[in-house]
Amino acid sequence: MRLVRIAIASDLEIGMTEVDLGVLPGLGGTQRLARLIGKSRALEIMVEGQRMTVDDALAIGLVNKAWPADSPEAFIGSVLTYAHAFCPPARASRAVGHIKRAVQTGTEGSLEEGLALERELQARLLASHDGKEGIAAHTQKRRPIFRAQ
Repeated sequence: MRLVRIAIASDLEIGMTEVDLGVLPGLGGTQRLARLIGKSRALEIMVEGQRMTVDDALAIGLVNKAWPADSPEAFIGSVLTYAHAFCPPARASRAVGHIKRAVQTGTEGSLEEGLALERELQARLLASHDGKEGIAAHTQKRRPIFRAQ
């Protein structure tokens, strides 16, 4: 299974320093990091016990977004604001969920299986209220109002 996520970090250092303790990054650390950034780069980070800045983590695709951690409340507020952008009325949350499923599940099998899943999910969305609303709004040149239906 591939790991699909949107990772958000604060402006702290990130590291896989378990090697300095004589152990490996457990709890799936070796497997998840290699799937996220590739085997070669993950191996380098883990065996060197590297620490990196959030900017470095952004550059290699380990995290997607980074916001300052002036206070835990401000950081959490930024994360929640970002997350709310994926919810109605701004976005069709069912479409967001189906996109996640298509990427997560669809890439596990063959291309043909992934395309079949994509077609199935698209048909469900086109039949939904939000799918119809999105297309109507586009045609009418207005902003859609999604309701998670």
